[in-house]
Amino acid sequence: MLHVGLLSIALLLPAALMGQGSQNADRQAIRGVTDGFMDAWNRHDAKAFAALFSEDADFTNVRGAGASGRAEIEKFHAPLFATIFKDTKQKHTYVTIRFIRPDVAAVDVRWEMTGVEDPAGNPLPVRHGLLNFTMAKDQGKWQIVVMHNMDLAAPPPAPK
Repeated sequence: MLHVGLLSIALLLPAALMGQGSQNADRQAIRGVTDGFMDAWNRHDAKAFAALFSEDADFTNVRGAGASGRAEIEKFHAPLFATIFKDTKQKHTYVTIRFIRPDVAAVDVRWEMTGVEDPAGNPLPVRHGLLNFTMAKDQGKWQIVVMHNMDLAAPPPAPK
């Protein structure tokens, strides 16, 4: 009986490891999307930014305004990248990925933004926030299907 149990484990282990390898590749691909998101933002490239979204994606910003569809997401961001966000830089400080299904993932990205100015052009403190993506893999490519963005309170200062 023990021999049959060991044989079952030996037969199932390669399949489990193969699934794990596939998930690792998907995690890496998803991180490529989050890195691409920050890169497109930092280049203020609305077309590259929107290309990370599915054709029928939904986007909601920190104020609750949004756009539906890749073309509308590009149109929404182009004037912002040319004006109020033209000098900003974003980086992610933490990324978590939870697979809902092998082809659907919930992704949280904590971000930090520098270069923000008030309407008079005065520098503002570093902004902190959270991006929440629902991503889907379609024809082997991960894309953002739904995105919500929110500002977070700045972390407290480090003790002296």
